[in-house]
Amino acid sequence: MHRIVSGTTHGLADTESFVGLLDRLPEHLPGVEGAFFRPGRELFVTRAPGRLDLMGGIADYSGALVLELPIAAAAHVALQLEEGDALTVVSLASDERAAPRRYEMSLADFVRAGEPVSYADARERFAADAARHWAAYVAGAFLVLMRERGYVFDRGARLLIRSEVPEGKGVSSSAALEVAVMRAVAAGYGINLSPRETALLCQRVENLVAGAPCGMMDQITAACGEADRLLALLCQPGELRESLRLPPELAVWGIDSGIRHSVGGADYGTVRTAAFMGYRIIADLAGLPCRATERAGAVEIDDPKWRGHLANITPAEFERSYARHLPARLPGAEFLARYRGITDPVTTVEPGRSYPVLAATQHPIYEHARVNDFASRLEARRDAAQAEHLGELMYQSHASYSACGLGSEGTDELVRLVREAGPAQMLYGAKITGGGSGGTVAVLGRRDAGEAVAKLASRYAERAGRQALVLSGSSPGACRFGHLVLR
Repeated sequence: MHRIVSGTTHGLADTESFVGLLDRLPEHLPGVEGAFFRPGRELFVTRAPGRLDLMGGIADYSGALVLELPIAAAAHVALQLEEGDALTVVSLASDERAAPRRYEMSLADFVRAGEPVSYADARERFAADAARHWAAYVAGAFLVLMRERGYVFDRGARLLIRSEVPEGKGVSSSAALEVAVMRAVAAGYGINLSPRETALLCQRVENLVAGAPCGMMDQITAACGEADRLLALLCQPGELRESLRLPPELAVWGIDSGIRHSVGGADYGTVRTAAFMGYRIIADLAGLPCRATERAGAVEIDDPKWRGHLANITPAEFERSYARHLPARLPGAEFLARYRGITDPVTTVEPGRSYPVLAATQHPIYEHARVNDFASRLEARRDAAQAEHLGELMYQSHASYSACGLGSEGTDELVRLVREAGPAQMLYGAKITGGGSGGTVAVLGRRDAGEAVAKLASRYAERAGRQALVLSGSSPGACRFGHLVLR
């Protein structure tokens, strides 16, 4: 039996269940000879939640304010150090009937001629086998610590993972995994990481090792979120503001559309690239100095005016000076011939692709204004009119996603059903979340509207022929949770 010698479960039932699972591990690892963990040695246990994007979403990469709720579902990691340089990872399926996933490598594989391998080499390694690409989100933590912190790993490790954050639902299952792993590695090897540094390093894992373009709001929420509070993050690049509490009479739910979301998908990447194309065009119109960089298709812009962020352009300024100059769509080849490239470090303009420049550019400008309005009204007078205005801002955000091409028939139907139900059924607003193109819809309603939300989800499931998981509740981020030491 393992006992906790340091740390606390914070009374979280899922953590207590995970600790109990460690005592019954052979039941969950059929076919594994001997004990996965060495008896008598310390285990380090960490936990990181997924997140529900209430407002802001994809505008994070343009410097907008975002409001994120850490959800109750979380990823747990148990780590044990071992001699040698072997890294062994086992990920238990949330469905206990499914076989665990296993990945093994030598940490020496991340070193070449005495130096850490490049991110490009690591990305190629994990992309070579789609069935094992998931391991990039785990092993990537070791490479990022080597490259960014100069850490030399003189011992290997065994990691056991169990995540209850649903994958492909737009609630940041990957960020929860990355953050839980990074905190476990930091605890096990005695590496001191601040909450913000934890999130930034995990973003590098996702961007540079897993190869998925994303902003930092997911990792910041998984690391720094507070239970039952909205994390307020100004993504320039990561200024944490005081967290916000919803009025006591209001609550937020997530309803899964049953349509798989992928931040690595073409739609998200196209819209993100288009936003940076729009910024490049606006910078040219504003006469800001621009120069090419060593990376093909990349430029640098001297921008004391907006500091590189579309969100710092006000809607009035955009409409007055720039909107009419932006094309609705622009072929990549035509853009590159005139503007040479963009400032985004994780995407590039593809010559053969057409980009929705106008919609993708105006979205973060207006979304930033909507989120600021939303945040300020949370702290203002609380009445029915306030709740309906908050809901209207969510509906506007959803429509803007759709204008960018990031909607889906399932999420549109869920939002329509919420609007149809309306305040008469204690529901005020809804919007698609995260990277869009499916995934989860956030719903704002009265705290006692849970039954109405459940009925709406059932109605959607019957019509669409898909499951409609309802997410509720909240829990603390990984850095507030800390870590457990077990023996």
